[in-house]
Amino acid sequence: MSIDVWINEQFAGISGAVFSVLFYGVPIPGVMDTAGEQVTAPLLLLWLAAASLFFTFYLGFINIRYFKHAIDVLRGKYDAPGESGQLGRFQALATSLSGTVGLGNIAGVAAAISLGGPGAAFWMMVMGLFGMSTKFVEVMLGVKYLHHGDKDDPEKVSGGPMYYLRDIFANRNIPYVGHVLAAIFAIFCIGGAIGGGNMFQSNQAYGQFVNVTGGDDSWWSDKGWLFGLILAFLVGLVIIGGIKSIARVTSKLVPVMGGIYLLAGILVIIMNLPDIPAALVTIFQMALAPEAGIGGFVGALLVGVQRASFSNEAGLGSAAIVHSTAKTNQPVSQGFVGMLGPFIDTVVICTITALVIVVTGAWQEGKSVLDAGGSLGGLRGVELTSDAFETTIPGSRYVLSLVVFMFAYSTLLTWSYYGTKAVTYLFGEKRGVEVTFKLIFCGFTVVGTSATLGNVIDFTDAMILSMAIPNLIGLYFVAPEVKRDIKEYIQYIKNNGTLTGAASKA
Repeated sequence: MSIDVWINEQFAGISGAVFSVLFYGVPIPGVMDTAGEQVTAPLLLLWLAAASLFFTFYLGFINIRYFKHAIDVLRGKYDAPGESGQLGRFQALATSLSGTVGLGNIAGVAAAISLGGPGAAFWMMVMGLFGMSTKFVEVMLGVKYLHHGDKDDPEKVSGGPMYYLRDIFANRNIPYVGHVLAAIFAIFCIGGAIGGGNMFQSNQAYGQFVNVTGGDDSWWSDKGWLFGLILAFLVGLVIIGGIKSIARVTSKLVPVMGGIYLLAGILVIIMNLPDIPAALVTIFQMALAPEAGIGGFVGALLVGVQRASFSNEAGLGSAAIVHSTAKTNQPVSQGFVGMLGPFIDTVVICTITALVIVVTGAWQEGKSVLDAGGSLGGLRGVELTSDAFETTIPGSRYVLSLVVFMFAYSTLLTWSYYGTKAVTYLFGEKRGVEVTFKLIFCGFTVVGTSATLGNVIDFTDAMILSMAIPNLIGLYFVAPEVKRDIKEYIQYIKNNGTLTGAASKA
């Protein structure tokens, strides 16, 4: 038995157990999938979708009404000198995007189309738009309730759901609720960092590397552990320096890797321009009126919601951890910057990926359905997207391999920070605690390259999406306060006066 096979077998049992518990689904009466099995709706997905709809309507479509304002804030139009924080607005957004604009946009879209057909891509876009509102709320709260918890480094910032969950309930004289929710979030965040932020990324980076070096005949085909060791070393070089070191790398990587990928995708689309209308019809038709009937419709919807949630992380609270370090004294303004994340991630980049996969016909070869146990045995991820590019631009798989590696690498960096902040919340902001977790994090990179995609993606989805359980409870609870702060901020912008009261940092 090879090292890779042994690691995968050990991890499979853990993955299956975690997925079955945290991804419990309720049967939808009368709805069957294409295999004749009862369709179930995971409660976690309903929880996330409901929140994105609620906050979009409750805040008066803030994602659309203030989209231009968000761009202006990002450009620095409303910046003031001397504002506290560790990162500039663009650095904070770029670092956040490096955790979301990753393999969820390449492998995740391919997985969605493999499982739910092209219609799943449409629902990913829809979730991206509504998710902007949820992302706004959590980023705003992350900045408002940030903390300076390191006595040895007073300028060091800690923020995110762990802190605002704790504080918003403590401010209302029910501290125990806040402490419990914050601890639960931190635990799930650690699991999410190890799963989706680490193993899924390293798994797909390794898969693409093997694909371009000969596939099953590649010397690397059974040496995932070695690839993982090399990747872990490269990650460790950066994360040891903390958030400023991570931001320096990600703020350069994100524009480069995103630009290369978008240019390649647009080129494929232009070269297949006559077929674009038919591809769009396929996507919309299979989203709203699939051949498989109501079962196909629900299946595409659920898969789209799941993959979009994993891709842009709206409602999970992860982005608030890094956005809380932004240089601003106006939390609402950074909330507007944060809500641009799901738009860039899911509406723009995922749409490009979906069009490439559909217009080239590659999705026909990637069909797969969930079996009765919920496994993803026939699922193809990054290889499907790679094949789609290759059909139009021969040799593009090599360029895509480089982009995939950069995507995975930048995501690993950002999620190591998320996991570190969750660990230090639970065990104290001590150097020893940080270093220990970073070493463990690098170790799981090796596990990710050695496990199969099905096992990795089950564990990943369960841990990452479960972060939404405690996070959204807090967001609902504090919704009136958020609405009040927005009104105060907008009045401040109109009057160009001094911001006072609740809309400033707590």
